Amino acid sequence: MTMIVHDVQQGTNQWHSLRAEHFTASEAPAMMGVSPYLSRDELLKQKALRLVDAEIDSHKAALFQAGHDAEAGYRPIAEAQIDDDLYNITGTRDVDGLPLLASFDGLTMDRSIGFEHKLWSKKVAAQLADTGEPAPHHYWQLEQQLLVSGAKRIMFATSDGTDTHSAWVWYESKPERRAQLIAGWKQFAADLAAYVPPEAKPAPVMGKTPDNLPALLIQVTGAVTASNLPEYKAHALEVFKGINRTLSTDQDFATAESTVKWCADVESRLAAAKEHALSQTATIDELFRTIDDISAEARRTRLELDKLVKARKEEIRGEIVAGGIAALREHIAQLNAAMPVNYMPQVPADFAGAIKGKRTVDSLRSAVNDELARAKIAASEIANRIHANVKTLQASGLVVHDTAALVLKAPDDLAAIIANRVTAEQQRQEADRERIRKEEADRADREAREKLAAEERAAQAAITQAAKAETLHPAVAADLGTLAREQHAEAVATLDAQQVIGTAQRMAAAPAAAPAAAAAPAERTSPPTLNIGTIKERLAHMTVTAENLRALGFEPAGRERAAPLYHDDDFPAICDAIAKQATAAKVAFLESRIGVAA
Repeated sequence: MTMIVHDVQQGTNQWHSLRAEHFTASEAPAMMGVSPYLSRDELLKQKALRLVDAEIDSHKAALFQAGHDAEAGYRPIAEAQIDDDLYNITGTRDVDGLPLLASFDGLTMDRSIGFEHKLWSKKVAAQLADTGEPAPHHYWQLEQQLLVSGAKRIMFATSDGTDTHSAWVWYESKPERRAQLIAGWKQFAADLAAYVPPEAKPAPVMGKTPDNLPALLIQVTGAVTASNLPEYKAHALEVFKGINRTLSTDQDFATAESTVKWCADVESRLAAAKEHALSQTATIDELFRTIDDISAEARRTRLELDKLVKARKEEIRGEIVAGGIAALREHIAQLNAAMPVNYMPQVPADFAGAIKGKRTVDSLRSAVNDELARAKIAASEIANRIHANVKTLQASGLVVHDTAALVLKAPDDLAAIIANRVTAEQQRQEADRERIRKEEADRADREAREKLAAEERAAQAAITQAAKAETLHPAVAADLGTLAREQHAEAVATLDAQQVIGTAQRMAAAPAAAPAAAAAPAERTSPPTLNIGTIKERLAHMTVTAENLRALGFEPAGRERAAPLYHDDDFPAICDAIAKQATAAKVAFLESRIGVAA
């Protein structure tokens, strides 16, 4: 979805209403917990209660006007740098169900370049000079502006409206920041849906002290002549007993801290009264014992309250931090529940560091909530990466035993690991296939040798039997025995040669090549290319003609002009046929010689 431009003027009621319905670029720093002006909790409250911007005082109004004037003065300088006109635009865009908005100090007509201006600040200028990019509470705004508009880059500038006091840089979107921004708004939307307004606080937290004690009257003239000390003591002890020692809210803490100071003041005034009495007379035991009793009680109460305040503050800090830890643990458990296995790692969150320097309960909770939101965003990003990696592993078809470690890898790293493992698996499978082929070849060779040995034994037995029965001439029987042994030796040599050739072919074959067939197929599908000359050359120039081959059962499969052509795959069969014919001729010759001799 592309950006939708809205015809509203910035600062008007229509503009504020539109912002109330969207997550705006200027709110992005607060959402990410880095805004120096607005906390994430405060932003949640504003969005939940649809609070519009409060009335601004004259000082802020003057600052805003100065910013608008500086922006207008610097605009021609920016347009000259960009070499294009800039237009004030407010646009919205839906991204993954998030209603995002951005208001631009300037955007070119083709929406490829943006402009964002801030009132001149030495601190901002130093940031740009030192790092070459804006601070986080600025670049999150720019990141959302680029996301909403689809622009390639933004000119971020700070100036007083002149080129004299100015600094600027180009800002381009960073993929990791864009992903964090979207994840941050998704977490903010979830927190907003679950938002429960806190109890209203009718008045600011102000410390209260117990009721003032009556003025202490002591007059002595060697003896106590006038004193309301007994009544003063009774009243003072009742006040001390009524002091609240149960601390839970900022109001309670503020009151307790004020009471601590009040008790110290009571001690000081009692000590002063005692000194005054001493200046008038000698020791008066009853007077001093009473004053000492009251002072001791004031001191005891002060120390007790002071210790209680410090202890309770530490307890509350611990409770708030523990609440953040529990909430993060629950979030990770929910993410794990959406996975086939609990793949989520521990996501670091420095809640203790976040509350350093925070004194009030509200500031403690706000700091922990900001850190919790940051950790939730990081956890959600990890979960998204895990889901994507799980799909990648499933698509690869690999069976892995370290899935829990692999799903946490960066996508590029995981792709490289999968590629390496797929290659290794293919090599392993090919090694298994080669081993099986070798075992089958060895078994076939062994069976062939055993068969030849059996045939030789049978032939030799037949010859021996025939000789005994005198059906063959002894010379013929001897020649036939010699022939059988020669044929066996030739067959063994042929098997050895075939085994060597087959091994060489397997070593030269491609890893995925199928094993060669044991025998040529009866039907040939490839075109015939084997001619008579090649056959003769392979047979050491033995005389071979088409008629010879026809007599052996091989008809031409094609012709090249007048020359007959055969399938090259039939050459082994041709050799076997010629060998059989030669053997038959040899046997016939021997038999004929035997007949002549007889």
